[in-house]
Amino acid sequence: MKIVVVCGAGASSTFVAVKLRNAARERGAIIEVQPGSASQLESLAGVDVVLVGAHLESAVPAIRERAAATGTAVAVLPPVSPAALDGERALDLALDAKAAAL
Repeated sequence: MKIVVVCGAGASSTFVAVKLRNAARERGAIIEVQPGSASQLESLAGVDVVLVGAHLESAVPAIRERAAATGTAVAVLPPVSPAALDGERALDLALDAKAAAL
């Protein structure tokens, strides 16, 4: 499964990506996580889930519209600081979003 995490500038998404990778490793799940900024979000081909930082919630409708063309699920991360975000919770959010999109 491929997950793209987006935030405003890309720094927060890097913290979240590390936590997601660690949570997946602990579960024995094989995932690829790519951090980035919303402005860098280009092709969603091959992406299963886009996790969007809560501070970008206003951009979610446009991201969902783009994601619909590729069948990519979109979910909004909880409004906590990236340092406080639990990787398990973020991974569950991504898995639930993917399951709901099927």
